[in-house]
Amino acid sequence: MNSILSPLYWIVSWIIVRFHDLYSLVFDEGSGWAWGLSIVSLVIVIRIALIPLFFKQIKATRNMQALQPQMKKIQERYKNDKQRQSEEMMKLYKETGTNPLSSCLPILAQSPFFIALFQVLNHIAGNRTVGVLNADQVASAREATIFGAPIATKFMDSAERLAEFDASLTNVRVVTVIMIILMSLSQFYTQRQLMTKNVDLTVKTPFMNQQKMLMYIFPVLFAVFGINFPVGVLIYWLTTNVWTLGQQMYVITRNPTPGSLAFQQRQERLRKKGKLKEDPVEVETKQQIEEARANRSQPKRKSKSQRQGGPAPQVHKKNPQGKAHAARKKPNGSTAAGSADGGDAGTSNSGPSSTGQNDAGRHGSGKNGSGKNGSGKSQGSRTKPSSAKSKK
Repeated sequence: MNSILSPLYWIVSWIIVRFHDLYSLVFDEGSGWAWGLSIVSLVIVIRIALIPLFFKQIKATRNMQALQPQMKKIQERYKNDKQRQSEEMMKLYKETGTNPLSSCLPILAQSPFFIALFQVLNHIAGNRTVGVLNADQVASAREATIFGAPIATKFMDSAERLAEFDASLTNVRVVTVIMIILMSLSQFYTQRQLMTKNVDLTVKTPFMNQQKMLMYIFPVLFAVFGINFPVGVLIYWLTTNVWTLGQQMYVITRNPTPGSLAFQQRQERLRKKGKLKEDPVEVETKQQIEEARANRSQPKRKSKSQRQGGPAPQVHKKNPQGKAHAARKKPNGSTAAGSADGGDAGTSNSGPSSTGQNDAGRHGSGKNGSGKNGSGKSQGSRTKPSSAKSKK
C-alpha cells in the first residue's frame, strides 16, 4: 500500500513544504501556524483541482433525483428477477447519460490525498523522514503546536506518548474535541442545507430519505473516527468541510435545483430586479393553455329525453277536468270557447263523442250543438227563445 501511494507522499509533502517556506516569511519557521496554514493551503489546492468533478457531481445528483420514479418502477416490475432489474437499470443509465458513481467522484478523488497526509503526519510523529521532508523539517513539524496541541498528536494518545512532545494531555484532548465538534457540525449543516433548500419539492423519492439518513449518520461517523486522527488531519478535514459548505452555498444561490425552495427564491429575486428571463418553451406552453381555455365552448344541458335519444316532450296546458285543449281563434276573431252552450251539451257524454260535440258547439248551431248523441233537453233549451219570439 505504501509503495502504491508513495508518489502521493511526495506530492503532498512537496506542497506542504512549499507553502511552509512561504508562511515562514510571516510566522516563525517552527510555528504551528506556519505548518497548520500549509495544511490548509494543501486542501485549497486539492479542492480547486477537483472543481470540474464537483460540477459533474451536481449534474449526476440531479439526474439521479430525476430518474428515481423510473428506477422505482423498474424495481417493482422486476422485483423477482435481480439480473433483469440490473440490466434495465444499466439501460436507463445509458439512455439518460447518467453515471451513479459521478456523485461520489469528489470524495473518491480526495481519498488518496487524505490517506497520504495521514501517513505523512504519522511519519512526522515517529520522527521519520517522508517524501521531500528532510530531518530538520520533520523535527520542526513535530514540535509545531496549535493552541498547545502538536499537529502530529491524537485524542487517543496516552500521557506518556504526549510527554515525548512536551504536550499536555488536557490541551490535546480539548483541542481535538473542539475540532471534531466543528467538523461534525459543518458536515451536518452542509447536508441540512442541501436537503431543505436544494431538493426538488415536486418529486418525492427514496433518494430524499437516504439523504436525510446520511445527514445524521455522517456527523456521528466523523466523531467516532475523529478521535483516532492526528490534529493535522483534523485541520485538513475541517478545512475541506468548510470549503464544501461554501461551495454548496454558492451553488444554492447561483444555480439551484429546479423545483427546489432555493430555485423559487432565486426566481423571485430576479423577478424583483426585472432580470428574470422566462423559458421560451414554458411561455409558449402557457399561452397555448390560455388560448385553449378561452376557445373552449361550454356544453349545453340536454333534457332527459334527449339524453335517452327520444324527441323533446311537448308541454300541454290542462283544464280543471284534466283534459287538454288549445285555444283556437275563429275567422271573426272570437275564440272557440265563446260557444259555451254547445260545449255544455257535449259534456253530457264522455269519450270521443264529446270531442265532436265540442267541435259542433264552436260553430254555434243548435242542431250541431246537440251532436250526434245530443239529448232532447239540450235541443229544447236552445229552441225556446225562437218559439217565444214567434208567439209575440
